[in-house]
Amino acid sequence: MRESIGKLFGLLSLIFLLSACKSSSLTPTHSPVVDKTLTVITNTPPPTKQTPSTVTQLVEATLQPADEAMPAEIELASENWRLWAEVPVITRAMRDIYLLGQALGNDPYAISILGDCQSTPETFLGLYEADATESISLPQHLQETVTYFDKTFNRQSPTIKSGTTSGALLWAEWHEGDFGCDSDETPLDCELRLNRPSFAIITVGTHWESNNEVYMRKIIEELLAQGVVPILSTKADNREGEHGINLETAKLAKEYNLPLWNFWLATKALPNHGLYTKKGDEHLGDIYLTEEALALRRYSALAALDATWRAVAVTPFK
Repeated sequence: MRESIGKLFGLLSLIFLLSACKSSSLTPTHSPVVDKTLTVITNTPPPTKQTPSTVTQLVEATLQPADEAMPAEIELASENWRLWAEVPVITRAMRDIYLLGQALGNDPYAISILGDCQSTPETFLGLYEADATESISLPQHLQETVTYFDKTFNRQSPTIKSGTTSGALLWAEWHEGDFGCDSDETPLDCELRLNRPSFAIITVGTHWESNNEVYMRKIIEELLAQGVVPILSTKADNREGEHGINLETAKLAKEYNLPLWNFWLATKALPNHGLYTKKGDEHLGDIYLTEEALALRRYSALAALDATWRAVAVTPFK
């Protein structure tokens, strides 16, 4: 286990002892039909709504799977990231990070999204809150996840913006003083202060840069120090060549034992991985997702989040 994770575990023990893009105008090439037969691996059966009298008992452990059912580390080889499951493996380390966050006062029902124009609320998970027809068609356990994170999917954020890179998330000027962010605050710092999330989906990389790994490490370590469970993701495009960003992301997931949502695998069955070149952005190549791929991305991300929170959470439904 990395030294940084060990320090976090020590901090957690001490705390317990002392207390407590603007959405792009896309031209789809295929109809938005989503295969909803995705196998979702969870460690507990879907919980039911609870009355206030049962909340105290549930906080103890009802949604916790047995620790022995969770792997201590990710055993898959990062070089074989194409073979990693679409729904992530959740390690015991993530339970400890989640508990650290609860001790620090994070909102168990809040998630933050770190992404570009294809991660805006109206394009990504926010549709499940804004459009009842989107959520009602989901399997029951995924409807429960939408309910669990109610009001945090469909919100604007300083960490979601067209062109966002890992470096931009650490650059104070990127939020342009919006969202109530301080002038000396990075978008990531501002989002953590405002939202106090327990989970964060990191879906950047299309607009990549040479120091991506350095910046990703800083983001990951800041999230872990704040008790936020990061969910990394692969991407469908290969703008950088040799799928270097996906390999890099898999290496980071393995090194820090983080959940990796393998979106690249989800798009494997789509023509051209669900990608097309947008008119006027020909110089960028195939980086935009068709409507079909966007719908699949929403569903796949929700399934990854569902598996993650059910594995680590000790908090019942609201």
